[in-house]
This record gives sequence, structure tokens and C-alpha cells, in this order.
Amino acid sequence: MNAQVGLCRPGDYGADVCHLNLHKTFCIPHGGGGPGMGPIGVKSHLAPFLPSHPVIPTGGEKAIGPVAAAPFSSASILPISYAYIKMMGGAGLKKATQTAILNANYMRKRLENHYKILYTNQNGMCAHEFILDVRDFKKKNGVEAIDIAKRLHDYGFHSPTMSWPVANTLMFEPTESESKAELDRLCDAVRPRHTNKRKKQKQKKRQEINFLSVSHSSSPSARRSPPLRRASSPRITMSSRTLPTPLESLPLKTSRYGWDRALCF
Repeated sequence: MNAQVGLCRPGDYGADVCHLNLHKTFCIPHGGGGPGMGPIGVKSHLAPFLPSHPVIPTGGEKAIGPVAAAPFSSASILPISYAYIKMMGGAGLKKATQTAILNANYMRKRLENHYKILYTNQNGMCAHEFILDVRDFKKKNGVEAIDIAKRLHDYGFHSPTMSWPVANTLMFEPTESESKAELDRLCDAVRPRHTNKRKKQKQKKRQEINFLSVSHSSSPSARRSPPLRRASSPRITMSSRTLPTPLESLPLKTSRYGWDRALCF
């Protein structure tokens, strides 16, 4: 609903049932920060069949059995979304939707010459999110979506959604919350990954010294007993207007586990 609130209603274009994810759109952290909660709205002809509960009767006169242990599910989460909606008001919610769409398309435009972008409309636009296709990277030099996502940690960014809904892709959802300066900082962090990949491919560097592909290890022994050593990390703030120094500038010592570095924070 992040691209729909205040602009359109699912019922108007034929939906009989709508599951409202509260995360992001209605001020709940992704995953709910604990128990999940997602109200389900239905049209009037389905209202009689909404589920009931043996302890506290709910639902309609032709209700089906319970679908959750509690009659109102994790209702304690709902006051957060309710307060957010009341404080934002109709105009504020619409503005948030418009800004989320604008932010996503701003990033899409900045990155479209560096990555193939999936599922845009006839005008090349996206809604509140866009998908970077990095599948060709694996074919050419062994770099996958998870390598790029982990590399972004070096620049102070949480990984985007990986391999959903398309395997080996990255989905970015900037939402309405971030400033232009922060969007630019993220774009600058994402773009050099493509440039770095092309340089390594052109120079035919060995796979084992590609920072993208050795920044994590799939070895079970490495995960159980990682060779930790201390290293200083560049100070990163969300308000920074410059791209932080990547950790590849720190002293490098490759271990027998294939780790290029391990940090203790």
C-alpha cells in the first residue's frame, strides 16, 4: 500500500479482499518488531464469513473457524498505526505516498544506466520500489546479489531485499522517510559496485582478490571459528553528504578461511 494510500483504493479496481501490511506504510518496522499484524479488509458480500473465535465471538453470522490463537490477533500493535494515521491525516498520508513514489523513481533514474531494472511501466517508471537485475554479474565474474548486499555494509547501509520476487536481484524501497542527500549517498554506494566489477573483469584479476566475492564465507568452519581481529571502522552518520571510505582501505590479511577481514564493534 506504500504506493496507493491516498491515491487509490483496492476495492475500486475489483479486489474483494485486501491484506494490509502495516510495516513501512503504517509506521511498523518490517517484520513488526515482534508479533506480526496485518488487518484484512473484505467487501460486504464476504463479511458474513469472516472468522469467529470460541472464546470471544467475532466475525459474521456464517463465520468460519478461528484462524489465529487470539480473537483479534496481535492487536497490541494496532495503536501505533492508528496514532500514525490520526497524526498524519488524509493529506499527510497522501503526501507520504507521493514522496515514496518520487524517491523510488529518483533512485531508479540515477541507477538505470548502470543496472538493468525490472518491471517498469511503459514510461520506464516504477511505483514505491524497483528491482536491480544483477544476474549477469554471476555469469561474467561470479558476483551475486548477496555479495553486493554485504558490500553495502561497508558503506553503512542495511542490505536491500534480496532475490525476491526474482532470484539474484536486489529490490530497493527508499520509502518517504529519507532525504535527497541520503538517497544520493546510497546511489553513490551502489554505483561503484558496478564500476568496480567492470574494472576487475577488464584487468582479469584473480577471483580470490575480488573484494565483492570474498567479503563473506560459506564455509561452516569459518562461521564457527572466525579469525577475528580488531580494525577501526570509518565513522558513518545518516546525515553524511559524502560517501564514506570503504573498509577495503583498511589493512588486508587474507586468512585460510577465505575471510578478507573481520571486525569487532
